[in-house]
Amino acid sequence: MPTNLQAAEYETVGQRRWIWPSFALPGVTWLILLFLVPFYAIFAIAMGRLDPILNRPIPEWNPLYWQPDIFGEALGDLFGGRIGVVAFRTVAYVFIASTLCLIIGYPVAYFVARRAGRWRWMWLLLILAPFWINYLMRMLSWVNLLGGDGQVNQFLGWLGLENFPNWLSGHHYVVILGLVYGYIPFFILPLFAALDRIDDSTLEAARDLGASSGQTFWRVTWPLSRNGVLGGLVIIMLPMFGDYYTPNLLSGSPRTRMIGNTIDQFINQTTSQGSVGAALTVVLMVFVAGLMLYYLRTINRSTAEARR
Repeated sequence: MPTNLQAAEYETVGQRRWIWPSFALPGVTWLILLFLVPFYAIFAIAMGRLDPILNRPIPEWNPLYWQPDIFGEALGDLFGGRIGVVAFRTVAYVFIASTLCLIIGYPVAYFVARRAGRWRWMWLLLILAPFWINYLMRMLSWVNLLGGDGQVNQFLGWLGLENFPNWLSGHHYVVILGLVYGYIPFFILPLFAALDRIDDSTLEAARDLGASSGQTFWRVTWPLSRNGVLGGLVIIMLPMFGDYYTPNLLSGSPRTRMIGNTIDQFINQTTSQGSVGAALTVVLMVFVAGLMLYYLRTINRSTAEARR
């Protein structure tokens, strides 16, 4: 029979077992209310039916009465129909923009983390400065720069060039550069944190073993910063796939439409196609969740290898 002291110890252990999970309760509740419930509502619209009189989608909350016809139609358009071109263009835009963010952002993060010295605070301040301005306002500044009478065309005219293009008339590279400009700070910050955590003694040990600067980077710095690269890519790629205001502001042409623009058109502009827009939203969320699961699996694998 346990004594009173042992019973008190068991009770204390039980309280400690629940005290830390209880701290996650507000976050879990917030996630359920603002993510799972809206996601179920979107799924109910995607699996619902159309009102024959108002021609509007009616959500079906009971899973027993879901109708997958509209969802199947959206999948058919996505993988072999008119929306497939938009989906392929979106993947291409995100891939090219993410690659440019890696090429531009990695040297910046490496310099600030390893070479900036006592001026690191100033460089960090410059990286964080875009967060003080609304994303929409920053995109509108690009519209002013690239407009017909904008500063870019004025500068080209000052150089004597006259046959410069209309930058806001549906150019793919303008939308891609707009995505890079808007999201690259989100890539640099987690990469900077990963590079800053690398112990200098590890790099010195590699040099003591005869490794050159290039070999030290490829065999030590790059592997240790790879998780930061993946984290930064995930942070910028997830919102890029759903971005619709960047193509609207910097182009507005059907040639540069992304999947987010198509979803916005189906839901807000074409009321009879709201179910198709909801189905595309579900497909996009599943695709993005797959990328997130790949990132988490990679992180867990690297963490397990580091513990061995």
